[in-house]
Amino acid sequence: MATETISSCTGSSLLQPISEIINLPLDQVNFVVCQLFALLTAFWFRLYLHPSKTSPFVRHMVATLLGFHFALFCFGWYALHFLVQSGITYSIMILAGVEHMHKYCFVVALGYLSFCQITRVYVFDYGMYSADFTGPMMVITQKITSLAFEIHDGMARKDEQLTPSQRYLAVRRMPSLLEYLSYNCNFMGILAGPTCSYKDYITFIEGTAYCQKHLETNGKVNGKLKQCDPSPKRAVIHKLSTCAISLLVFLSVCKVFPVERNIDDDFIATTPFYGQVIYLYLSMLTTRPKYYFVWTLADAINNAAGFGFNGYGADGLPRWDLISNLRILDIEFATSFKMFLDNWNIQTALWLKRVCYERCPYNPTAATFLLSAMWHGAYPGYYLTFFTGILMTLAARAIRHNVRPHFLGTATHKQVYDIITWAGTQIAICYTVVPFVLLSVGPSMKFYRSWYFCVHIGCLLLVAALPVKSRHLRAKEQQNSLPQAPVQDGHPATDSNCNQRGKAT
Repeated sequence: MATETISSCTGSSLLQPISEIINLPLDQVNFVVCQLFALLTAFWFRLYLHPSKTSPFVRHMVATLLGFHFALFCFGWYALHFLVQSGITYSIMILAGVEHMHKYCFVVALGYLSFCQITRVYVFDYGMYSADFTGPMMVITQKITSLAFEIHDGMARKDEQLTPSQRYLAVRRMPSLLEYLSYNCNFMGILAGPTCSYKDYITFIEGTAYCQKHLETNGKVNGKLKQCDPSPKRAVIHKLSTCAISLLVFLSVCKVFPVERNIDDDFIATTPFYGQVIYLYLSMLTTRPKYYFVWTLADAINNAAGFGFNGYGADGLPRWDLISNLRILDIEFATSFKMFLDNWNIQTALWLKRVCYERCPYNPTAATFLLSAMWHGAYPGYYLTFFTGILMTLAARAIRHNVRPHFLGTATHKQVYDIITWAGTQIAICYTVVPFVLLSVGPSMKFYRSWYFCVHIGCLLLVAALPVKSRHLRAKEQQNSLPQAPVQDGHPATDSNCNQRGKAT
């Protein structure tokens, strides 16, 4: 029974011979092949279904049908969950009214996702790392809830009640069913995302995204007007090169430093503590390239289709990072817990900020980490990771507010501080995410016991000893210290692009 169910999750068996030759699970082979095919399709979509050559209806229809085809190939009839989840929430949007539909959509979308995750984990196959249908559902859940809040902001709230970012992203009309399905299930993001705002996606489909970004940045280099439709070729090649390097690193070193060795009895008994610290860093370091590969490839697919243009940089070159999900160098050289989180899974961090952190009246940090744990799935290790993440965030904030100012006097002191905080951040991140990889309570607690819960205890002591002002007081002081912004059309002048790209705290 279990074997048959897992087999049906993999979708098509057409690539079974390739799976056996390269000794990889069939569902992973299907996923990678579909993403590579989506990359080729994206170039075709941009060149032959360009907004100047065809209507938004055709672009929506093709993007949606291709997305469902890829989903069926990868996940079989389990892909129908994408339609069911989208259909139920769209019905709520239409029938419930804009006043409360964002709450209902949030509960239903997240509840449906959780039901599927619990069923998969505890009924079908516990500990299954291979691709499964709940992965795309996680991204669809982000899109459903984001759009529901954006519609509520645009149709049920006054502009003066919105933050600049909310005002920029607000949706002023109810999307059609085709637009909704295209946004949720288009071929560019159906398998691995990334999440994007509905407004950005619609402007891409309608062909107005280039001109808007063109006007925002004036589109000029050395006084000359730049083209309104820049080519993504350079960005796609760069990202595909990153994918190739990431995949090569992952395949060559992932089995050299298995994470499970951190809880091996012989390893714990015979390895000095400093050796355990070094091995922890190396073992967790080797788990990241697979995420670099998947997310960068997904970003390249969207760019190849013409989606992701974000204006021009200071060097005059087009930027294609509108929906990028990570910044690898900023991750590997992060000098604070916040800096790491701001550059890891960026679109999910923005989603958490927009639907939870900015809107939660009490304990927004704890609520955001709890939502993140629920969204990730039903494994207990996720909750251990995000509970530890709350302590890490509070402790890191306390250190930054109380210790960092003493090291800003000279460049040398600042450099020493950065080196120390880099090492501390990397170890803290690794310590935090071990349960995320081990999944179960027993192995996770065994790891923490082998470290005598020293990082947890240290964080609690730091939070208790070092005072930190509340978010509202910090925001008020920062607002008072800023010069008054000029007013345009009754609202403070803002850079909508910068507001949209704000980082999650």
